[in-house]
Amino acid sequence: MRADERDERAPVTVVGVGADGWDGLSPAARRVIARSDVLRGSARQLGLIPDDVGAERVPWPSPMGHALATLTDAHPGRRVVVLASGDPMLSGVGASLVRLHGPGSVDVLPHPSSVSLACARLGWAVEETTVVSVVGRSLDLLTPHVTPGRRLLVLGSDGATPAEVAGFLTRHGYGSSRVIALAQLGGPAERAVIGSAADWPHGVIDPLVVTAVEAVADPGTVPLPTVPGLPDATFEDDGQLTKREVRAVTLAQLVPLPGQLLWDVGAGAGSIGIEWMRIHPSCRAIAVESQSDRVRRIGQNATRLGVPGLQVVEGRAPGALRGLPAPDAVFVGGGATTPSLLETCWAALPAGGRLVVNAVTVESEAVLAGWYSRIGGDLVRLGVQRAGPVGSFTGWKPSMPVTIWSVVR
Repeated sequence: MRADERDERAPVTVVGVGADGWDGLSPAARRVIARSDVLRGSARQLGLIPDDVGAERVPWPSPMGHALATLTDAHPGRRVVVLASGDPMLSGVGASLVRLHGPGSVDVLPHPSSVSLACARLGWAVEETTVVSVVGRSLDLLTPHVTPGRRLLVLGSDGATPAEVAGFLTRHGYGSSRVIALAQLGGPAERAVIGSAADWPHGVIDPLVVTAVEAVADPGTVPLPTVPGLPDATFEDDGQLTKREVRAVTLAQLVPLPGQLLWDVGAGAGSIGIEWMRIHPSCRAIAVESQSDRVRRIGQNATRLGVPGLQVVEGRAPGALRGLPAPDAVFVGGGATTPSLLETCWAALPAGGRLVVNAVTVESEAVLAGWYSRIGGDLVRLGVQRAGPVGSFTGWKPSMPVTIWSVVR
């Protein structure tokens, strides 16, 4: 099927438009726009279309969520074309419309994305470049990705993003990083502004800007990897913290997978849920904690370590678990003896879901032994010893052993 015939099949066609506007569109994209009855887009995007295109032009309201959700019914019997910036499927309106209405209701004609254009200008391989969108979201999302030698492209909401990214890098020990603000990519007014994060002198650049970063750590900065087992000192805690070595083993048993949801029950400092989410940007977690001071601390830890989307539920399990989205994995860091807790967690898991429970007391170990004898799984006791001073010598100081039971439903 030719590109200009797509609107006969789907009620909505999304056309990507670059900073070069009408001149940069393919002949097929121009024909689709010329044949449309209704054009939807921002005022800026609608202004890029020549006046001799006779379609009705309807700008998006703000907020635009309801308009997107009702778009396929808003213009019955009319050919609707939605204008989008660059590639509509890269953090764009095309992806939102497909998610809302299904792929059968939306056709997409992409333009080269700002990511592709930026990588072309910089000489960076796209597959070796990390893209982080902070459009309407916290800059803290950058934290897991800022490591020495990493190349990032940051998509922001406005022209202030490059300065905000430079300030973030400086505060987090990466002031030596190289920052490049790429404005109006692909258009006649394209330009690049280059500098270091710590010495970034520029304010607002341009509304159409991509911020490129070559991350360089300042002397003394300790990089934080995304593999499980961050140093204990990384977390603020009141002593209720799954220690580093135990945490690494626990997360390995939980098997974090992209897109999956974890329940971190009795979250303490939130370390398990936080590290689960740092594995991949699409990993989700809900931390359940009954003490309000810990709830506050979990939120602070999550924000500082780059996963501000961690959901924190204040309440006592198992009651607090009622109504939560079904998990793919559940971790119980304490409270195995609580009546009905493990039964509730086990029942909530789908086939293939993982349950991991840690115990440090004889009573909790007895509960885990009972479950292990009934449904199997793996039962491991982990003992950690750390070197410490013994007089003028060095000896081993053992921590309390932790019993870890893990099972797949």
